[in-house]
Amino acid sequence: MTNEKKIEWILKVGVAGEFLGHGVFALLGKADWIKWTEQLTGLDTATATIFMTIVGVMDILLAILVLWKPITPVLLWMAFWGFWTALVRPLVGLPIWDFIERFANWAAPLALYFFYKNKN
Repeated sequence: MTNEKKIEWILKVGVAGEFLGHGVFALLGKADWIKWTEQLTGLDTATATIFMTIVGVMDILLAILVLWKPITPVLLWMAFWGFWTALVRPLVGLPIWDFIERFANWAAPLALYFFYKNKN
C-alpha cells in the first residue's frame, strides 16, 4: 500500500469514527446535546429529541459513506458540521477550550476534502 493510500485511509477512518461516535451519542439522546439544542433553537424537549435522532441517523450514514465512497461536497458539509458542533460548546457557556479541543472534528473532513480535490 502506498503512503498516499495509507494517508487516505487514516483520514477516512478518523472522519468515520468521529461521525459514528457522534451519531450514536445523538441516537442515545445525550442529555447535554438535547439541552443545548433547546437552548440554541428554542425547541421543546420532544422536538429537540427528534432532531437529535435525525442528526444521529445522518451522522451514521455519513460515517458509512465516507468509508465506502467519499463525495467531496459531502466532505465539505462534514467539515462545516464538525465546526458547528465544536462551536456549540462556547455558545452554550462552556470554555473556549472545548471548542479548540475539537478542531479535528472539522479539520479531518476538510483535510480529506483537499486530499481528493488535489487528486483531480
